[in-house]
Amino acid sequence: MARDYYATLGVDQKATDQELKRAYRKLARELHPDVNPDESAQARFREISTAYEVLSDPEKRRIVDLGGDPLSSGGGGAGAGFGGGFGGGLGDVFEAFFGGGGGAGRGPRGRVQPGADSLLRTRLTLAECATGVSKQVAVETAILCDSCTGSGTNGNSKPVRCETCGGAGEVQSVQRSFLGQVMTSRPCPTCRGAGETIPDPCHKCGGDGRVRARRDITVKVPAGVAGGMRIRLAAQGEVGPGGGPAGDLYVEVVEQAHEVFVRDGEDLHCTVRVPMVDAALGTTVTIDTIIDGPKDIVIEPGTQPGSVTVLRGHGMPKLRSGVRGDVHAHLEVVVPSRLDHKEAKLLRELRDLRDRDVAEVVSTQSQHSGGLFSRLREAFSGR
Repeated sequence: MARDYYATLGVDQKATDQELKRAYRKLARELHPDVNPDESAQARFREISTAYEVLSDPEKRRIVDLGGDPLSSGGGGAGAGFGGGFGGGLGDVFEAFFGGGGGAGRGPRGRVQPGADSLLRTRLTLAECATGVSKQVAVETAILCDSCTGSGTNGNSKPVRCETCGGAGEVQSVQRSFLGQVMTSRPCPTCRGAGETIPDPCHKCGGDGRVRARRDITVKVPAGVAGGMRIRLAAQGEVGPGGGPAGDLYVEVVEQAHEVFVRDGEDLHCTVRVPMVDAALGTTVTIDTIIDGPKDIVIEPGTQPGSVTVLRGHGMPKLRSGVRGDVHAHLEVVVPSRLDHKEAKLLRELRDLRDRDVAEVVSTQSQHSGGLFSRLREAFSGR
């Protein structure tokens, strides 16, 4: 069965050359051996590289679209049946189609490679997220070797052409099968695909052109960030092999829980406990907002349990915007559990005065504002 090269890259059959390139680059950044040393990732990297090599070649892609596989031992689909017709097996089939052997090389990849991106996390308080902060963080990455400045050589020595692959960066092997000769290519084990070796490597970096070091950098955190957001610091990541350009550093925000407020986007929510008498008579409560300091909220007379008082524009700032969220104070009416003789007497007198207030069972069809069943019904009906 022919391999599905389109599925390997995660694109459809109508993908343009630019879409193929974007898909390959995205996967290569995640799976490249310099970034992900896991064996399964390396195997996957070889798969996507093969798929891109096939689909970026118009003739090979034509074979794939006709149901064949230009890299299979039998050719498959439109390529099937050529093995015997040319008498030379699979190698001759590739030569007939593409003007060269099936194992045609791609050339040395070079010693200088771009560096990988790095990720670290920093913990911020809710106040730091609200106002923004300049944060010093320690990061350990590969940096340019200051002894050889990335060349990897010791003193005035120079790299030389690899004797194993002759500078090609890969070695080829020929195997015989019942279809004929099959040529395969793999990275040179001596130079690891670079095409050159360093006979006298730098004593500090061992020829890699980079060393690992720990350093402190300052991260400017804008006001309004939230947990999970990432701040990008260009060219502050890993320096590449051979002193290649550094990748980016991403600083991910971890927002610490606040003792009073719960954040919901730009809005802040808190719970305010109000004594029963104050809820009935009304009062004022002071809330220490994150940015604007203490602010008073007015508890209106007759406030019911579950009521919400809103302070407009005193919440979190929206990232890169002058807009501010709100502070929502959820009121919880506290009923005293213990009364002395005088308090109990006064409440009994109040009850006698308000003989129209009686306990009752509320019907599920009642539209009484704030009732439990009313709130449940509204939640389930989406009102």
